[in-house]
Amino acid sequence: MSSAASRRITKEYAELQAEWPPHVVAQPDESNLLHWTGVITGPPTSSYKDGKFKIDITFPLEYPFKSPTVKFVTRIYHPNVTDDGAICIGLLKAEAWKPSTKIDAVLRALVQLLEEPNPDDALVASIAEIYNTDRKQFTKNAQEWVKKYAS
Repeated sequence: MSSAASRRITKEYAELQAEWPPHVVAQPDESNLLHWTGVITGPPTSSYKDGKFKIDITFPLEYPFKSPTVKFVTRIYHPNVTDDGAICIGLLKAEAWKPSTKIDAVLRALVQLLEEPNPDDALVASIAEIYNTDRKQFTKNAQEWVKKYAS
C-alpha cells in the first residue's frame, strides 16, 4: 500500500474521531486501511428519519489524488442511489474531485444528499420523477423502504 495514502487516511481518521459529522460514523477494517464501513442515521428532518444505512467506502491506492468509491449497502429509495448502492454525488466525480477534499467532506455530503436529494443529477429517473411531482408520495415510499430495509 502507498505510504502516502495510508498516512493521509490515518490522519483523516484521527481527525474524524475527534469530531464526527452529525448522523454518520465510519471506520477502517482492522486488516485493510483502504476499506471502511460505516452507518448513516437518517437525519430527523429527512424522508429517511429513523433509518440506519450501512455504507461501504473503498479508497484507491492513489488517494487523495483519486476519490474514494462510496456505496450504500442498505437499500434506499433515493433518486441518486441505484439498487446496487452506487451513488451519484458531485463531490466524488472524477472531474470534480480535489486532493484537498477529505473524507469528512464526503461523509457530510452523503448526509446532505439524504436531506436534499438532487433530482437533476438522478441515477433513478422514476424516483426523481416522483420526487419532483409528488413529494408526499416520495416521502411515503422512502419511509416504507426505511421500515423494510433500514430499521
